[in-house]
Amino acid sequence: MNRESTAVDALRVEGVHAAYGRIEVLRGVDLALPSGVVALLGANGAGKSTLLKVISGQLRPTAGRVRVHGQELAEGRIADAVRAGVCLVPEGRGVFPALTVEENLTLAASFGRVPARELIDRVFTLFPRLASSRRRRVGRLSGGEQQMLSLGRALAARPSLLLLDEVSMGLAPKVVTEIYAIVAEAAADGTAILLVEQYAERALEVARSAAVMQGGRIIATGAPDEIRHQLSDLYLGGNP
Repeated sequence: MNRESTAVDALRVEGVHAAYGRIEVLRGVDLALPSGVVALLGANGAGKSTLLKVISGQLRPTAGRVRVHGQELAEGRIADAVRAGVCLVPEGRGVFPALTVEENLTLAASFGRVPARELIDRVFTLFPRLASSRRRRVGRLSGGEQQMLSLGRALAARPSLLLLDEVSMGLAPKVVTEIYAIVAEAAADGTAILLVEQYAERALEVARSAAVMQGGRIIATGAPDEIRHQLSDLYLGGNP
């Protein structure tokens, strides 16, 4: 996936290093996302979430650069990433449990480019079960409903690049199926998606290509079937 092309990639990461204090986590990451879904796989501690933080402007890289649709993003500036259409659904969902579903969506709209009413209506269209819970506090929703809220909120903002961090974690298989169907639909509608997962199989089902991280580097890239057959050798000490 690190290639030269006449087409402009939705995302291109070039030689990115990043650290927390003196601890270097990313050690020269190169990654390209042309379109559709790219699955970014790897065991815990590989650097996947840190890479998403760099792309979304939450963490300033110590070296390298990030381009979204050909536009180079300023280092460590969330506002620039948002203006470029980057949206992150973080691990842990990033919702406000003390607020209602509707209040969470209204708050999200205040930071984005989509009017609150349009954003709310689109989320309720994507996930109708949230409409019947619009006045419930989010802390009282199930984990699956909270993840639907987080994903719906991101998609309703109409991002050009969607970053998903472990969206299946802790969810029942039926809910994961529903969420991944929405992810596949968003990709078919033209949203570029970088999908981070520790557990690989479901991610590979919706991806057009995949990459594996280990020790802060990309160690393999390829078609989903190619990566699937290599996983037992690529992962360290774990069953993906």
